[in-house]
Amino acid sequence: MKADGMSRPGGWPSTLRARLFLILFTGLTIAYGLSFSVLFLERYMSAKAVMLGTLESDIATSIAILDRLPANERADWLDRLSRGNYRVVLGPGLPGVPDMSGRAAEIAGRIEEAVGHRLPLRIESIPGDAKRLQGHLTLSDGSPLTIDVTPTGVMPIAEWLPYVLAVQMALLVLCTWLAVRQAIRPLGDLAAAADALDPNKKASPLSETGPREVAHAARAFNAMRDRIAHYLEERVQILAAISHDLQTPITRMRLRADMADDSPEKDKLLHDLGEIERLVQDGIAYARSSHGNGEKTSRIELASFIDSIAYDYQDTGKSVTVTGPVQGTATTKPHALRRILSNFIDNALKFAGAAEISVERKGERNIIITVLDRGPGIPEEMLEAAMQPFFRLEQSRNRETGGTGLGLAIAQQLAATIGGSVRLYNRAGGGLAAEVSIG
Repeated sequence: MKADGMSRPGGWPSTLRARLFLILFTGLTIAYGLSFSVLFLERYMSAKAVMLGTLESDIATSIAILDRLPANERADWLDRLSRGNYRVVLGPGLPGVPDMSGRAAEIAGRIEEAVGHRLPLRIESIPGDAKRLQGHLTLSDGSPLTIDVTPTGVMPIAEWLPYVLAVQMALLVLCTWLAVRQAIRPLGDLAAAADALDPNKKASPLSETGPREVAHAARAFNAMRDRIAHYLEERVQILAAISHDLQTPITRMRLRADMADDSPEKDKLLHDLGEIERLVQDGIAYARSSHGNGEKTSRIELASFIDSIAYDYQDTGKSVTVTGPVQGTATTKPHALRRILSNFIDNALKFAGAAEISVERKGERNIIITVLDRGPGIPEEMLEAAMQPFFRLEQSRNRETGGTGLGLAIAQQLAATIGGSVRLYNRAGGGLAAEVSIG
């Protein structure tokens, strides 16, 4: 039951949907039960009043008739004067015990009203049958008469009533579920939009329709997403501006260093300037990649495209090979895709000395290009962090490698501009696999 949020220590549901459903359903059920109880009680009291009133008038009529009939004709009238809840018996009846409590007192009062206090009356309860009462009286001529009363249920339940109750409860559950669904759906949409929030990707805004509160929350969320995107854009623009402005003083410093006399200090200075220059260039590339480079989409032939990348590295003596068959075409931004794969290959060459490129097609349009190496890999807990800007692994990346920590971040942003995604994972047997999915 944990999956649907209906189990929690203490018995209280863990999801808002379940809690609202439980509260609404419990409240409506109690209100429905109270209404039904009030109606049932009112009907019971009305039916009892009618029954007692009818009993009083019928008994009064029966006693009056028998009191006026000759003694030898009374037996013929007994069946005619008897009713479903009482019968008239000539004679003293059965021995009983006095009972003037509860319902017996009410019936006794009605019988006394029917007799009119003209004839002596004694009410007794028949032992062994708590519902059966007998009223013993003597007619005007001295003949004993017994009124044997067996009260029937005052409100019989119709056979169809349980089915009606079941339908009503089903409607109650359905209406409660619909109400909760209408109340929770905007929260679900908001949570889904928050989970999918990526300021680097263009996404359709959250719908601002619906009740006033829901529309207000949607507008606030859309405004928040726009502000986040604006802040990120400002950050990248600042990085680009700083990197661009640094190029001029770095160039002047390099010219002055080149004019200086040869010495170990000059070599160190040139080395440091080279690192700063690479960092500045990567900073500019990162800033440009976050907003795309305005490149248009075109169709490429995959085999020749991948081979050209591998040949460029092989011409400089780098070990870059293509494994497996490469076939078909793809619609993408070629320069952006080339930069992504180049960053992957550069990382593989730095840490493993060699790289392999494989291409896999899934379905009609989805293409996965993977760069594999047999280097040290990345700890599993750091795979996600490795995609962040300026992230460096201390055990493998140092000043000698020349890494700035922006290569994978640039690749990730470029992948977003071409509608793809990037994934890193460690290979079985050692090494790292960096893949880009396009489609």
